[in-house]
Amino acid sequence: MEIIEKAPAKINLGLDVLYKRDDGYHELEMIMASVDLSDRLIFTPTNTNDIIIKTDNGFLPVDRKNNIYQAIDVMKKTYGLTQGVEVNLKKNLPVAAGLGGGSSDAAAAFRGVNRLFNLGATLEEMAELSVPIGTDIPYCLYGQTALVTGVGDCVKPLSHPMPQCWIVLVKPKISVSTPRVFSKIQVDSLSHPNIKAIYEAIENQDYQEMIQHLGNSLESYTMDVFPIVKYVKEKMLEFGADAAVMSGSGPTVLALCKKRSRAIHVANALKGFCDEVYLVRTLNR
Repeated sequence: MEIIEKAPAKINLGLDVLYKRDDGYHELEMIMASVDLSDRLIFTPTNTNDIIIKTDNGFLPVDRKNNIYQAIDVMKKTYGLTQGVEVNLKKNLPVAAGLGGGSSDAAAAFRGVNRLFNLGATLEEMAELSVPIGTDIPYCLYGQTALVTGVGDCVKPLSHPMPQCWIVLVKPKISVSTPRVFSKIQVDSLSHPNIKAIYEAIENQDYQEMIQHLGNSLESYTMDVFPIVKYVKEKMLEFGADAAVMSGSGPTVLALCKKRSRAIHVANALKGFCDEVYLVRTLNR
């Protein structure tokens, strides 16, 4: 028996850093959605008690450092599983890109183990277990357009998905450390996008209103440290994107286009600057 799970990329349409909490984390307010660029995970029970991870990406750890391993380990301990699991990961998402690849893989691991052993865990239960592993995992478990608050642990799905459009994802050839970004930012000096306006635009299915309010509090810091991120965003707009915004702590920048022909033009133009360019659709959820 085997179980197959997809792990789609997440994007941030809005990311606001509100303040630094007493526990050292930052209070966030975000609008997140998922797109049809996904990793693929196959889960198979084994005759041992081991967690075995196999992947076609040589840069990823396959031991306890891997979020997939940690997710399975938590599920095994929580539900008293003595049977092992083998996971085969087909990696399509760029690594350390601000697209939640590792978190989405972990979310797929929670869902996959839940299905493989018929554990009956709810999304809420798995989300609570996932927070110590990664704060993007709760959103990735739900995977639908949502308002996300707290440190990422509070997920409120919207009643409508974000308006359908084409999205061009561009990842410059750099890696950005999320913990480092958060350790360096000064909240008082950040810009603060209007998350409520994005939320209401999506609920009203108003694409034009939505794109007017896209924003990311972390953009200014990441763009100062890595000017290529700012350059990519400027080029996207120059080549005709309806709007562009950095996802997460970067370095990936996403361009939104209502028309497919415009999105193809933006994607082709950006291929001259970056190797990793993806033309995707929003997921209708």
